[in-house]
Amino acid sequence: MKKAVLLLSGGLDSATALAIAKAEGFEVYAMSFAYGQRHKHELDAAQRIAAKYDVREHRVVAIDLAAFGGSALTSDIDVPKERNANEMGEGIPVTYVPARNTIFLSFALAWAEVLKAYDIFIGVNALDYSGYPDCRPEFIEAFERMANLATAYGVEGGRRIAIHAPLIRMTKAEIIRKGLELGVDYGLTFSCYDPDAQGHACGSCDACQLRLKGFRENGLDDPSRYAA
Repeated sequence: MKKAVLLLSGGLDSATALAIAKAEGFEVYAMSFAYGQRHKHELDAAQRIAAKYDVREHRVVAIDLAAFGGSALTSDIDVPKERNANEMGEGIPVTYVPARNTIFLSFALAWAEVLKAYDIFIGVNALDYSGYPDCRPEFIEAFERMANLATAYGVEGGRRIAIHAPLIRMTKAEIIRKGLELGVDYGLTFSCYDPDAQGHACGSCDACQLRLKGFRENGLDDPSRYAA
């Protein structure tokens, strides 16, 4: 069976990417990060998803991006709430974590090289997303070129390393529809940037609004728990 390393955040997108990788016949090695984020609910979700979908191995890597700050997800900056679609489409929001996907993919690449896995999956999306530069097709293509130049197995292995971003040109509604076709239990996932202490989603940050919109466009209720 082909091996793949998959970045598993615990959110809706990465769970769908996992289902796609499994459907394509990959033996999945999942990687999550305790990166200094303000809450750990997404890591709890990642553990649930990894167990439910029988990944070969799930590693949680501890790194400290909070040491640099610069994001509402890693420092004492307010998470934007109740933004409309136009506001979400303007500029890069403060929830962007500097270089996060570059760092995450680099860790995934290191593990993939050890495993001799030529496939890496990431659940980034360039349509219904919050303006992050490291979610764009240009970034994924550039990282893939770098991966094949910068690793021993990329240079000597006789095969190209592929960075798979199967959701990158899909809307949130399309992602949810695809996941449901593959049997994803979205009740296991967690997307909110600013949950309460009990792990209830806020319902008003960008991530919650995009998620709710995706379920609404499919005529479905979101199975996440939201604060009253």
